[in-house]
Amino acid sequence: MSGLAKYLLSMGKKVAGYDSSQNEYTRELESLGAVVCTGQNDDSLKDYNLVVYTDAIKDTDKRLCLAQNLGKVIISRGQLLYEISRDFKKVIAVSGCHGKTTCCAMLTHIFACAGKKFTSHIGGKDCVYSNFFYCGNDFFITEACEYKKNFLLLKPNIAVILNSDADHLECYGNANALTEAYITFAGSADVAITLYRDLPLNYGVNFGFDKSADYYAKNIKYSGTAYTFTAYEGANELGTVNLSVYGKHNVLNAVAAIAASRSAGISFEFIRQGLSEFCGVERRFENIGKINDAVCIADYAHHPNELRAVIRTAQKLTKGKLYVVFQPHTYSRTKNLFKQFVKVLSPLSNLMIYRTFAAREYYDDAGSALTLSQSLKKSRYGGTVDDIKEFLVAAGENDSILFLGAGDIYYTAKGIIAEEIR
Repeated sequence: MSGLAKYLLSMGKKVAGYDSSQNEYTRELESLGAVVCTGQNDDSLKDYNLVVYTDAIKDTDKRLCLAQNLGKVIISRGQLLYEISRDFKKVIAVSGCHGKTTCCAMLTHIFACAGKKFTSHIGGKDCVYSNFFYCGNDFFITEACEYKKNFLLLKPNIAVILNSDADHLECYGNANALTEAYITFAGSADVAITLYRDLPLNYGVNFGFDKSADYYAKNIKYSGTAYTFTAYEGANELGTVNLSVYGKHNVLNAVAAIAASRSAGISFEFIRQGLSEFCGVERRFENIGKINDAVCIADYAHHPNELRAVIRTAQKLTKGKLYVVFQPHTYSRTKNLFKQFVKVLSPLSNLMIYRTFAAREYYDDAGSALTLSQSLKKSRYGGTVDDIKEFLVAAGENDSILFLGAGDIYYTAKGIIAEEIR
């Protein structure tokens, strides 16, 4: 949402907004000229022509109701994203259950190296470009979220579907309905770029690790800190790519970015340079400090497949013990994917399940963090910050600590690190 606000501010629009508390995003927006209201402050809706809400806002929200009573034009965040996308000649929309932010950030570095006139709207903070970067209107690079079918509002020239793993089933009902939505999204684009054999499509461009894919990685090597691989475009060897980020899953994100960039007419030399300069995104395997000399890594992972990838990467890098603090994100996701969460987390010996970040949802015991913890024999439940501190007291040199989840666990972890618990 803050990235879209930045775009409107760059266009000279008067922008105001509401958040539950001050944070780095609200402070940045205020520095750019936005009016940000928190708590019970009056956000002066009467002074604005258009009201935009996110799907995290309930229908009963008092500000949304006030906007309705005032007769304001009201649209969703997804609708605003579509309207903004119409300002650009070509739209590259990146979708998928996981990897969207990383792939968008990779594309941003590639397009910058290529000198393209483009704008990026990233769902997280790239280490260089943050979550919004404007330098022209030829291309618009954006994430396309599948929640409540928001991505179907976009009309992309290039649609990237990184994966179609089941998520947001509370919206779709079942995995087949979600797959159909991805197929519809692919069909709305001039070029659809999909994971090899992920969707039942007989058109478009695909990417993967298999040499039968249109774009694939070969000679994948792990140096202990990052990956290198040889990129192929069909039978044509494009060249070697040196990544500066952890995790084999990022090789796949890079190959997707290569496919999208080539579809946009960018030469491989710029692609290679952009990928090598990409050094990560906030909350994507981010080193955030130490606790008792144990390295702390924060990651946004909140889906079982994301957890699996991050945990595997951390296990490779850890000489001592691996401590994991996982905060489930929404009751519905935990409930719908309960067996998958149990399967991924059961092998861990030092695991804490921290209280659920409910976001837009009401309590559901069947999908609560406590219920998940009780189903994991070797886990502990944490309901408070003090519980996390107690859990981590034994961590030390050569150990690693993973703070995982899409909720407020990131800021909780940073607060604990700042206290330097002993």
